[in-house]
Amino acid sequence: MSPQSLLCLTALALVTSVTSGGDPGGALTFLALGDWGGVPDPPFVTPRQVATAATMGQVASERGGDFVLALGDNFYYEGVRDEWDPRFQDTFERVFVSPGLRGVPWYVMAGNHDHAGNVTAQLRYSRHSPRWHFPHPYYTLRLHIPGSNSSARLLVLDTVLLCGHSDDFGLGDIPEGPRDAVAAGAHLAWLRAQLEAAAGDSFVLVAGHYPVWSVAKHGPTPCLLRLLRPLLRRHRVTAYLCGHDHNLQYLEEGGVGYILSGAGNFMEDSRPHERSVPPGSLRFFFGSPASPGGFAHLRLEPGAVTVTFLEATGRVLHRVTLPPRHP
Repeated sequence: MSPQSLLCLTALALVTSVTSGGDPGGALTFLALGDWGGVPDPPFVTPRQVATAATMGQVASERGGDFVLALGDNFYYEGVRDEWDPRFQDTFERVFVSPGLRGVPWYVMAGNHDHAGNVTAQLRYSRHSPRWHFPHPYYTLRLHIPGSNSSARLLVLDTVLLCGHSDDFGLGDIPEGPRDAVAAGAHLAWLRAQLEAAAGDSFVLVAGHYPVWSVAKHGPTPCLLRLLRPLLRRHRVTAYLCGHDHNLQYLEEGGVGYILSGAGNFMEDSRPHERSVPPGSLRFFFGSPASPGGFAHLRLEPGAVTVTFLEATGRVLHRVTLPPRHP
C-alpha cells in the first residue's frame, strides 16, 4: 500500500463525532487541561491537581462539560510503563471523581513527558477505561453544535512526533527535530488534508502540547512557527490550544486565538519570552505560584466560541469570545 493510500485510510479511521449531552443553552462545551499528570512518587498527585480536578467537576455541572481535552503531560515525569501501569489509577481514575465528571469522556494527546515513557500504552489504555479516548497519536473530533446547522472540528496533534522531544527542564530548551522524519511528514500531510476538509466548518480548533506562541519559560516553538503557524493563518483556524508552559495564557495573532492551559499540576509566573511574541499579542497571563491551579472552559454556540479561563478556586480569570469563520 502506498503512503498516500495509508494516509487516506488513517484520516478516515480517525474521525470521532462528539454531540452535546443536552446543554439547555444549545451549546457544546468542553474543558481543556494540560500538564496535569501528578508525580511519580506516592501519593502520585499534587495538591494543585486535586484542587483543579474538584473544580473541573463543579464547572462541568454548572457550565456544561461534554468532554475533557487533555493537552499532554498526562503522567510526570516519564509517562507510563505499560497499559496496566498503576499510574492510570493513581493519577487519573481516582483523582477526577467529581460527580460532574462522571461519564465524561476524555480525549487525550501525548506531551513530551508521555513520550519519555510508553505512548503506545496510553493508546491501549483506551481499551481499559470507558472515559479514556486516545485512538491514535493524532485524530479528528467532529463537534456537533445542538439546534443548529453549524459544524466544528477539533484536530488533535502530536507535536512531539512533529517537532521532536524536549526534556522540559532547561530554560529555552526546544525540540531539535523529529525522531522519525517520515512519520512527521505523514502527520503534517494528514493535518493539511484535514484543514482542507474543514473549509465549510464554522469553527476549527487545533490542539497540540507544544505552544506556537508563549511568553513563559519555554517560549515559542520554532518548529511550530515554521510548520503550523502558516497553516493556522491560511485556513483561518479559530484557535490553537496547548499546554507545556505551566500557566494560563491567551494571545491573538493573525486572526488566530492561542489558548495555553498548562496549569493542572504546577504553576510558574516567569515571562522570559515576552519579547519573543508579536507586540500586543498577549492579552492574558496568569501563573501565580500561590494559586491552586486552573484550566480553560470552551462553549461552542452557532454565533461564537466563548473561552473562559478559571482558577481552581472557581474564580473566572479571563474570558474571550471568538467569532465563526463564516459570519
